[in-house]
Amino acid sequence: MELWYTEEWTKNVRFSTKIKNHLYSKKSSFQQIDIFESYEFGRFLTLDGLMMVNEKDEFIYHDMIVHPAMCVNPYIKKVLVIGAGDGGTVRELVRYNGIEHIDMVEIDKEVTNACIKFLPLTSSSLKNNRVKLYFEDGLVFVKNINDNYYDLIIVDSTDPIGPGEGLFTKDFYIDCHRILNENGILINQHESPYFESFSKEMKRAHNKISNIFKFANIYQAHIPTYPSGHWLFGFASKNLNPLNIKKDIWDSFGIKTKYYNIDLHNGAFALPTYVKEMLYE
Repeated sequence: MELWYTEEWTKNVRFSTKIKNHLYSKKSSFQQIDIFESYEFGRFLTLDGLMMVNEKDEFIYHDMIVHPAMCVNPYIKKVLVIGAGDGGTVRELVRYNGIEHIDMVEIDKEVTNACIKFLPLTSSSLKNNRVKLYFEDGLVFVKNINDNYYDLIIVDSTDPIGPGEGLFTKDFYIDCHRILNENGILINQHESPYFESFSKEMKRAHNKISNIFKFANIYQAHIPTYPSGHWLFGFASKNLNPLNIKKDIWDSFGIKTKYYNIDLHNGAFALPTYVKEMLYE
């Protein structure tokens, strides 16, 4: 008998992939956690029935949530990561020797435990000595941080439902602004512009962030297993324009990426007309 995993992207659209095994299933205090092994995408993690990460295209998401910020400000030393329980974001950050400290705040310890056991491709750097793990609510965590503390905040959250809902609020973004230093950068996953249910949250988040930060820009990537394949990220900063990159410095790091590159950087901020109309008109 063939086994298939099916995810409902909208009430009218579903995504399916054939699976070999259902490796892990647990109901935590926050959500349903499952890990599958598929024929096409390798192992993948789902939370409440939505695919979060898979072995085949995770490099796209993690390249794009980390490297653009590091190319704009290669002097980043203190980083806060909220969410990212699979560890892929941390894996990319620890490749930068100049980063001295990474605080990762994940609300659900069971997600990280499952990924350490079943998804070593993404979780391999969670025990790096520059990484400190906190299993608590990111909303509460940021309220207790001193002003101007971090150089970079990456909000690698689930969609704005369930445990990730509070990470899309105005109060949360205000706290992020407060705890970032003058050249600090906020990066967040920004949903998809294509399906209406996702684009609504995209617009709401951008409106809040653009009223708080001097620079609030959107950039994009093509991630095949995310709804529509067209996914957005937010870049916000008090003083740094995301198009002013430090090319020579970033090149000198010698970091080999699979998706991100210098040529792609500015192009990723060149949005399709329909997206620009949603965001700015």
